[in-house]
Amino acid sequence: MAQGGLWILLTLLLWPQLEADSLPLLMDSVIQAVAELEQKVWEVEAGQATPAGVLLIPTHPSSPNPLHHALLESLSLSGARLDPDPLSTELRALMDQVTQHHIRGGQEHGVVLAPDGSTVAVRPLLLGLEAGQQGRRAVPLPLGDSLIPHGDTGGNTLAGFRNDSVNFTSVGDKAEPPTMVDSLLAVTLAAELGLAFLHPRQTPSQPGLATEGCWDQLSAPQTFTLLDSQSSPLTMAFLNGALDGALLGDHLSRLPQPRSPLSHLLREYYGAGVDGHLAFRSNFRRQNGAALMSAASLAQQVWGALILLQRLEPRHSQLHNRSQEELAHVASSASEEFTEAFLGCPAIHPRCRWGAAPYRGSPTLLQLPLSFLFVHHTFEPAQPCTSFARCAASLRDVQRFHQDVRHWDDIGYSFVVGSDGYVYEGRGWHWVGAHTRGHNSRGFGVAFIGNYTATLPTEAELRTVRDRLPKCALRTGLLRPDYKLLGHRQLRRGTDCPGDALFGLLRTWPHFTQTENYQLPRESVRDPGRHYRG
Repeated sequence: MAQGGLWILLTLLLWPQLEADSLPLLMDSVIQAVAELEQKVWEVEAGQATPAGVLLIPTHPSSPNPLHHALLESLSLSGARLDPDPLSTELRALMDQVTQHHIRGGQEHGVVLAPDGSTVAVRPLLLGLEAGQQGRRAVPLPLGDSLIPHGDTGGNTLAGFRNDSVNFTSVGDKAEPPTMVDSLLAVTLAAELGLAFLHPRQTPSQPGLATEGCWDQLSAPQTFTLLDSQSSPLTMAFLNGALDGALLGDHLSRLPQPRSPLSHLLREYYGAGVDGHLAFRSNFRRQNGAALMSAASLAQQVWGALILLQRLEPRHSQLHNRSQEELAHVASSASEEFTEAFLGCPAIHPRCRWGAAPYRGSPTLLQLPLSFLFVHHTFEPAQPCTSFARCAASLRDVQRFHQDVRHWDDIGYSFVVGSDGYVYEGRGWHWVGAHTRGHNSRGFGVAFIGNYTATLPTEAELRTVRDRLPKCALRTGLLRPDYKLLGHRQLRRGTDCPGDALFGLLRTWPHFTQTENYQLPRESVRDPGRHYRG
């Protein structure tokens, strides 16, 4: 065995499928499976140094992925002997479920619910872990009729790879095709992103690149149904898993040997943060992804991955007879859309994720685009929420108050911002809210969870409402370019909302309207916000 670590390629899908009751589809269950495998490795090593980690990437002989075959080194047990079925029956059944990703009948398979409330595709996550443990490499692309032999990539290690560490030119009309591809980004994100954009795409009706979904239950999830039944494989869960794989793979590639167990790394990343860094966890994957890759560098990776896949599979249904100009255009469009609509937009948990009660009555459609963004704070609960569980509970409390005490049809706000890194959908982008009496149909109402009379929300929350959410609404035509931003108190006498401290800061933001007691013509429709609280 190599000094400083043990590499194991566990071909789970070659084993007979088990008929067993599956564990809940939770990330914690996947981490438990990784930990159980690592314990088996420890027993085999009989007291040697803690292993670098266990690889769980499945390979299926009937449908091998040539790109993964070419870019990931062939690894073996190097003489180690494990029990032929080292996982418990329940964990084995779970891994059989999640190590392949596909969509069938409007349901997405191979995904799990993470502690932060996001849904994550497991396969691209595990591919990123494998690529990171092997060392991030710049793999030369094939020239002429030559192909990369399996297990002989000949690449140079790219430990600590960043946007400025390799001189990739931007994709354009006169751009030269790339000569190498980053093994990590190619197997996690670039190839699938390029393939998804090879067919014409409709303009999204709301911010975000891919569709979300709803679990049958949050306590013991088993079935994940997409909100768009015609969704492509490029779903929100896939992008979450691919980005997590890229981020963790990059982190692994820069760690010295011996490395900590993968189960430890995963617990930190989907918990309180890697090495105690709150910013390096799944809640902030999009912000960290934006620091890892630019649109220009990603475009080169997408182009390179498509070139390589085209050479490896000349008869590929999506790549056959595609010119380099076509591939370059697709790569540029895909990378721009990904960086702007996914990395650049805030992650929004849909109503079903936080357990919203049904709307009472018949909602009214907004006439888009809108001209105003109204800022609120909830006042109660007064304390910011820092975890998905607490934020979801706070949203349910606010909705109960609005429906049962105020007798409104639903939670009043369009969106609510938590201190956990997420935005929570209320009335959403398309339905009239009950947030700013007399003006609900003219603007979106966005509330911060907490009381901001004397303190301010976190910088991440402020950036979301000041920059990220409006920018994403602008690019999809939901908000007018000359929109005005106001605090609730400017339109409602007798309220301090959104709090003195927060309102003082709002005055310095772009689009803020300085006029005190700002007057708008009142709505002609019945106003549901007649007894607004916060």
